[in-house]
This record gives sequence, structure tokens and C-alpha cells, in this order.
Amino acid sequence: MPETQDQERGQTAQAADGVVAKDVKMSWKGVLWDTFDKSPEERKFLGKLDAALLTFASLGYFIKYLDQQNINSAFVSGMKEDLGLYGEQLNIMQTCWTVGYVIGQLPSNILLTKVRPSRWIPAAEVLWTILTFCLSRCSTAKQIYVLRFFIGLAESTFYPGMQYIIGSWYRKDELAKRSCIFHTSSAIASMFSGYLMAAVYHLGGKGGYKGWQWLFIVDGIISLPIALAGFFVLPDVPEISKPFYLTKEEVAYAQKRMQLEGRKPREPYTKAKVKKILTSWHIWVLTLLYIAFNNGNMFAQPAFAQWLKASTNPKYSVGQINAYPTTTYAVAVVSTLIYAWSSDSYLKGSRWPPMIFAGIWNIIVYTSLAVWDIPNGWHWACYILAGLNSGLSGLCMSWAHEICANDNEERAIVIGSMNQMAYVIQAWLPLIVWRQTDAPQYRKGFITVAVIGGPLLICTALATLVLHNREKAQKAKKGYGSGSEDGEQGETPSPQLFTVDVKGAEWLLGEQEQPSKSGPSTLEIVG
Repeated sequence: MPETQDQERGQTAQAADGVVAKDVKMSWKGVLWDTFDKSPEERKFLGKLDAALLTFASLGYFIKYLDQQNINSAFVSGMKEDLGLYGEQLNIMQTCWTVGYVIGQLPSNILLTKVRPSRWIPAAEVLWTILTFCLSRCSTAKQIYVLRFFIGLAESTFYPGMQYIIGSWYRKDELAKRSCIFHTSSAIASMFSGYLMAAVYHLGGKGGYKGWQWLFIVDGIISLPIALAGFFVLPDVPEISKPFYLTKEEVAYAQKRMQLEGRKPREPYTKAKVKKILTSWHIWVLTLLYIAFNNGNMFAQPAFAQWLKASTNPKYSVGQINAYPTTTYAVAVVSTLIYAWSSDSYLKGSRWPPMIFAGIWNIIVYTSLAVWDIPNGWHWACYILAGLNSGLSGLCMSWAHEICANDNEERAIVIGSMNQMAYVIQAWLPLIVWRQTDAPQYRKGFITVAVIGGPLLICTALATLVLHNREKAQKAKKGYGSGSEDGEQGETPSPQLFTVDVKGAEWLLGEQEQPSKSGPSTLEIVG
């Protein structure tokens, strides 16, 4: 038993920097889905966790993005004409949402390290759903401004909060896939919003509501049951988790998995901890990276739809204007999943290659659109294939979880800071470079996005270089790196197999009572 404990401590130390300390040969089935290469106990545990956490996260983000993006679909489907929105009102509506979204993110993520996420996040979902219903009754732009601000404030809890929770449960070889599946919900919601607007537009006149008003009503009807389900299925984080679908043994197992991964549980905030977080390169480089990614696209703008609407030869219908831009989101979904699967499997956990590819592609696409006088076919291709850039969010967040693994509070703050500061830029940048009066030729916007591709590439390269040097130094210090000048790594130690005796896991649970008898009595962890 002491020998096993020594092995566990050694493996936990190896995982302290976010590097999974296992060397399991991956089968072709494991490439498709990682649980195929895991033990039956771990497969069962992950199946339950995915069914609850990943499903709720994806559906919740779906409704969050649906309720965020519906303003664009409504705007090009009659709201502009009915409310007389011929100036910069759409920009202001988007900015009001962004201001609320920015204000709430970091405080919410700090709060999540102290309260139960299964109460905080679903409550915020219910609030923004109610406010979405209220949008259908607005008759002036000012009313929409106020509601959009509070919708943004409520929605600020969700994305960084769920990324923090996902990073509290999954190991490195599992993380990018789950983070990116979660993120694809936004693209699917954007696609669905266009299809939904095309469908509900024909409800115009029913019940005294216009077609664009019905969009807000239907969005709210879709959102409410998902929000309420969160109170029951969101599992919190392992150290305080008591969901009905996991046994105490499985919760103890989840805690041990995070120990082996080097991901620390909750700790008190201290002056030393706050100083460490604010002076580390982690928060600065990762935040700049995410700012470049998040602002390096036109997803928040109806640029594709405006181009179609301005076309006179051919002339597109309202349904076509809402439907055709969804092809961009389809590309985003596919590329996001390709990035995630390749990063977790063939790239062996490397997050930087897809980021470099997307950054270069972004420069090509938006430079072409800035030129504007290009062949019509290439114009279509640029709008559609612009979706190749949007699949990086999950990878960026996965990278942050791994880099900040040894400090739970830093991980929460860095995740919150990344998303918050990205939207700080979005609060004012669109008012300058994405002016609706410039539509459909947003030359300033296209040039800005092309230029932003540079910082994306620089931050990715900088973080990769620092991590490479840190890993090389750690391997040399531990004596299993070759130490050669050309940077070749020494032989990786073979994996160790641990058996967790969950009947004696009170020290893990922080409880005196014995775990329930349900579930397996021992669980194997490869670390």
C-alpha cells in the first residue's frame, strides 16, 4: 500500500503542469471516441458524465447563443422596417448586450469557486429566457437596448462558467473533444436561428404578432425547459458534487482523476494567490490569444445576410437570406470537431497546430473580402469558409485548463478573463469597423479582422515556445529527458496502473460516513 501511494504521488507530480501522465496506445476506435480505450469502470463513469454534463452544457449553450443571435435574424426579417431602425440601432443593441456580458463574466466565475454551479447557472438561464419573451413586446429601440443589456448580463454566467466546470471533470485526452462539442452548439444555434426565422416568419399576423416577434416567443419556449433541467443534472465540481446519477464511489473516482491530472480543487483566495495569478504570463498571453480569436471573425455581424439582401441580380427572398448564411455555421461545426479530434488524438494533445492554420486562413479570407472586387464564386467561398476560424474556442479553453491546472482559482479567473476581455473589445470595436451604414461592403471590418490574425499567430507561437521550454526543463530535472541540445526527448516512462479502494476513500470525500454500496468496489486508473 505505501508503495502504491508513492507511485500515486509521483504520477500526480508528473501531471502538475497539465500533461497527462499516461502512454496508452490508441486504437482506431479510441480515435473516434476516447472511452473505447478505457476500462469498463471508467467508460461507465464517463458515459454518465457525458450524458448529463455535456448534454446540458451543449443544450444550454445552444439556447444561450440562440437568444443572443436572434436579434440579427429578426433585424433582417422585418424588425428593421417595423421599428424604423435605419441608423446604427443594431450596433447599439449588440453593444448593450456586450456591455452586460462583459460586466458579469469574471465576477460570476469567481463566485463559481465558492457556490454551487447547479444553482447559480440555471437561475441565470431562467432569467434570460424570461427577458427573451419580453423582447417580443418591444415597440422602440430603447426598450430593446435595456432588455439586451440584462440578457447579456444573465448570459455572462454560462460560457466561461461551463468551461470551468468541464475543465474540472475531464482529463487531457478527453478535454478538447468535450470543450469543442460544447462550443459547436453556438454554430448550430446560429444555423437553427436562421432556419427558425424562415419558419416562424410565416406565423406573422397570428395572435397579433409579426413574424420577427414570433421568433423571440419560440426561442423562449425552447429555452425554458432546458434552463429548468439544469437544477437537476448539472453536477457541480468533483469536490462538492452530489448528483443523483453518480455514486459516492464515482465521485471519489472523479476526484482521483483530477489529482492524477494535477488539477487542484478549491482553495481560499489569499493575497499571495491573487498576486501570483496577476503576475503570471498565463493570464496575459492566454487573454490576448482569446481576444484575437474572438474578434477575428464576422460572426456577430450579419455580413453574409446583408450581402445577399443587397443583391439585385439575383434577388433573394427573406427565407434565402436567413438560410444561406447557415452554411458558414455548418463549416464551423465540422472544423471545430476536426480540430478537437485531431488535437486529442493524432496531435497527442497539442493545441497549437489548428490555431496556426486558422490564423493564416483568416488573413487570406478577410483580405480577399476587403479587396471586394473579386470573382463572385470566391466571394461566396470567403463567406462560407470564414467558419474555419470559429472552431478554436474549445481548444483555447482546453489549453488554459492544462496550463493553469495546478491552481483552481487561477483556472477560473483566467477562463473568465479570456472571455471577458474578448468581449470588452467587442463592446466598442463594431461601432467603429462594422457600421451598418457601410453594409454590405464592411471594408474597415474586413481589414481589421485580417490584421487581428497576426496577434493570434504571435500569441500561439509564444505560448507554445514557453511551454516547450518549461516541459524540456522539467524532464531534464526529473532525469528522464535526454538533455540533448537539439531538444530530443528521452524515453517516456511506461504508464502505471492504480487501483482506488473506494471503500476506504473517506479522506478523498472529506466525509466520515462510508460510501454507499452501489457501484463498483474498486476502480482502475491509468496514470
